[in-house]
Amino acid sequence: MHDQPDPTTDAAVDGAGASSLFAIFRIFLLLGLRSFGGPIAHLGYFRNEFVLRRRWLDDARYGELVALCQFLPGPASSQVGFALGVLRGGGVLGGCAAWLGFTLPSALLMLAWALGAAVTTGPLATGAVHGLKLVAVAVVAQAVWGMAGTLTPDWQRKVIALAAIAMVVVAAGPGGQLVAIAAGALAGWAWCRGEGPHGAAPLAFPVRVAGGVAALVLCGLLFVLLPVAAAATQYGPLALFDAFYRSGALVFGGGHVVLPLLQAETVASGWIGSETFLSGYGMAQALPGPLFAFAAFLGAQAGMSATAVGGACVALVALFLPGLLLVYGALPFWARLQRQRALRHAVMGANAAVVGILGAALYNPVWTSAVLDLRDAAVALGCFLLLVTWRAPAWLVVALAAATGVLMTLL
Repeated sequence: MHDQPDPTTDAAVDGAGASSLFAIFRIFLLLGLRSFGGPIAHLGYFRNEFVLRRRWLDDARYGELVALCQFLPGPASSQVGFALGVLRGGGVLGGCAAWLGFTLPSALLMLAWALGAAVTTGPLATGAVHGLKLVAVAVVAQAVWGMAGTLTPDWQRKVIALAAIAMVVVAAGPGGQLVAIAAGALAGWAWCRGEGPHGAAPLAFPVRVAGGVAALVLCGLLFVLLPVAAAATQYGPLALFDAFYRSGALVFGGGHVVLPLLQAETVASGWIGSETFLSGYGMAQALPGPLFAFAAFLGAQAGMSATAVGGACVALVALFLPGLLLVYGALPFWARLQRQRALRHAVMGANAAVVGILGAALYNPVWTSAVLDLRDAAVALGCFLLLVTWRAPAWLVVALAAATGVLMTLL
């Protein structure tokens, strides 16, 4: 049984299922303020907001979107949010509004840290952050629970989900996730029958084929031409943009995977000291929203632009841009390909594999990084029961978890 949608939460939604750019920005801004716990937790928050609460799409279509973004380089949760903005906002401006809203809180905090403002120091702040990590455990558990019910209804897809868990445990990291989704798709093509849980057409995004092709071409041209232009001009902001763009284009699996690439571009080049780099990375772990917002700290500290704010903006846009271009370029082809029956069966298997991947991630890293003792386990369980049994709104559970973390620190 799902939550009933709240018609008062998004007054800008019209009968055609569209939202104003401001409404999209506001929704994702609130998510960016409370989405602690990393990319897997973000997907749980998104599901709670857009599948259960607002009913923008169902679990099957959401699983399709997650599977697509897991295949592409870049930050998967930000790509899912961008695609949802494209879907709801009628095009690329809706995607940009979603990305900006979700990214802005953590980017501003990282910029403040770079400018010397210690925004999350002291035992009370540490306790609040720990509580927020615990609520992330509950959010991911809720997502796994709900998606398993709709995306693994038969024995074939249950087996695919269990096999995906085994694959990502044996082959840890984004490579294992890609293999698990590919194997799930292959198994779905061979085993699964029917039209899937919704029996309707796949998601159709308001993106023309010409627009998708243009995005893919631009992504490739920037990757090839930026190093040449940066070397020829020796212009600091262009060199900064090139370094972060290449890092974003070469990473699968999100923020933690991009760490060595960013370290090579900024520390090895002498732009930033190793201790400064690590202090910013540590700070980024304590913030909500995407870990890629770490780029704002690095861009501000690199000294490659006239101002720290300018450097932060250049680095932030450059790191996210290739992943967003890739997902925008893939959307029109994804919708067309899914009209093929064989591919729909493959997507059913890929969706089941996504459930397994989320289930494995619920334990490691979400549970292992947040639950340190029995008190933590009790708090996480309490948050889960509030979300699932009492249907409490996510913002209330987040606030209670933060307050509980502060109390545990004081006791």
